[in-house]
Order: sequence, then structure tokens, then C-alpha cells
Amino acid sequence: MKKSLIYILFVLFFLATSKYVYAKINNKIVIKVENEIITSYEIKNKILTLLNFSGTEVNQTSINLLKKQAVESLIQYKLKKIELKKYNIKKNNSQINAYLKSISANNISSLKKKFEENNLDYQLFLDEVEVQTMWQQLVFKLYYKKFNIDENIIEQELKNYKKTKKNLREFRISEIEIMIENNQNDNQKIQNIISEIKKENFESVALKYSISSSSSNKGDLGWISERSLSDQIYNIIKNLKIGQVSEPIKKQSTALFLKVNNIRNSEITDLNLEDLKQKLINQKKNELVDLYSLSHLSKVRNTSLIEYK
Repeated sequence: MKKSLIYILFVLFFLATSKYVYAKINNKIVIKVENEIITSYEIKNKILTLLNFSGTEVNQTSINLLKKQAVESLIQYKLKKIELKKYNIKKNNSQINAYLKSISANNISSLKKKFEENNLDYQLFLDEVEVQTMWQQLVFKLYYKKFNIDENIIEQELKNYKKTKKNLREFRISEIEIMIENNQNDNQKIQNIISEIKKENFESVALKYSISSSSSNKGDLGWISERSLSDQIYNIIKNLKIGQVSEPIKKQSTALFLKVNNIRNSEITDLNLEDLKQKLINQKKNELVDLYSLSHLSKVRNTSLIEYK
């Protein structure tokens, strides 16, 4: 009897330790970014999180399609984390909670439950959100002097617009923004995105592939006044019908796809002109934040050692 008990305990111990060893083997280091590491567990969690949020079926094909995107996203996360250590940037819990509420229909508990039900690591996701919000603070801290918007010019624009128009068009827009390298690979990358949009839907592709902060909201930018759009974007948007997607708009290091979800007209009043003014200022500032964010991250990447194991 005593021998049997010892044998059972030995088997249980062996199974427990084997499982632990197996987990360690499978959670191996895949990439080293300076002194930070990216493990196979992180990559797996990132891929499955993207798939679950986009409502895409989890299979080998969908996993393979997201591997490169997940790895790139994690590299950017680690680079931001490293750079943030050089500055005294503190966590803004109210900003983090506001973001979590915006992607969970104001129910953070249900968001956590979704992670739990799908065996996903919520803490890893939260860490990325925290780093991203701190990164935005850092970009503003470093480049805020370049964010000055001449309100007098905006005021004059609004006055001129009020004189010439009685109604204002507003667009409900979604976006997908991807990195490009300004080489022969760009066309193939763009064609892959176009193919994915046709095969799935714009929102799922935005969630999986877009590098913009709007990706967590499936690319949705909400309602934007025609006066809040740059001339380049407006000239493209105004010719699109509801449901249509624009041709890729190439910038310095990114390509942008825009989708018009809806269009409405609103009567111009002094009240909505004031609201429009603030939206216009915020839009210009957000464009500058995105621009300097990409620029600063590129500088960090160029001076960092990234090793693939």
C-alpha cells in the first residue's frame, strides 16, 4: 500500500513538472530588443487577442496571416517601453480607463471576462495600453512647441465658410494605416491589405493590421466635419459614396486607406461653428502627434539592436 502511494505521488509530481518544463520550452525567447525580450507566449497571446477582437475564426491560416503584424506590434511596444525609461512619464489612470471604456462599451469588467473566457492574458494587453498612453504623453512633452495651431487662421477660415455655405457636410470615417518602406515591397503590402478588405471587412482588417491608435476601435474615427479634413483628404473623401474605400494615400512612411461609413448635413450656427473650431484644432494636433510619434519611434528603432533568435 505504501509503495503504491509513493508511486502515485511520483507520477503526479512527474506530470506536474513535465507540464512546467513543457511550458518553459514553448515559451522561448524569439526576439531581443536591446534588454527587452519578446517570447513565443507574447506573440501567441497577441495574435489570438487580435483574432478574438476582430471576430475572425481562429485557424492556422488566420494565425499565419497575423504573425508578422503581431511581431511588428510587439517590437514597437518594446521600443516604446525602453524609450520611456529615459523620461519621467507617469501612468495616467484616468486616460487608461477612458480608453478601456471606449473599446468595451463602457464595461471594463466584460472586457476582462472576454479575455478570461478565451484564455488570453489581460495583463499583457493592459501593459501595452499603459505604454501607449505614456508614449503619447512623451511625444507631446518632446514636441509640444511644434503643436502650436494659429487660431486666428482657423477663425478666418470659419468666417469665410459661414459666408459662403449654409450647410456643413460631416463624414463618418474609418481608417487603416500601415507602415511602408518606400521600396518594391510596398505595392505587395498594399495589395495584401486590399485583398484582405475584400475577403473580410474593413473593420476587421483595421483591427488586425492598422498601426493607428484608432485600430482598437476598428478604425472608426467618428463624425468629422468637412472643414476638419485636410484639402488632400477632403478631395478624396468627397468623391466616395457610403461604404466605399479610398485608394491608398501614401505619406512619408505610411499608407492610409479611408472608408466612408455615412454622410450627413448639418445647418451652420454660431454654436456648431465654435464646436467645429475646437474639432479642427484637435484634428490638427492629433495629426501632428501621429507624425512626431512615427518620427520619434523611427529614430529609436534606428539606434536600437533588434536580434531574432
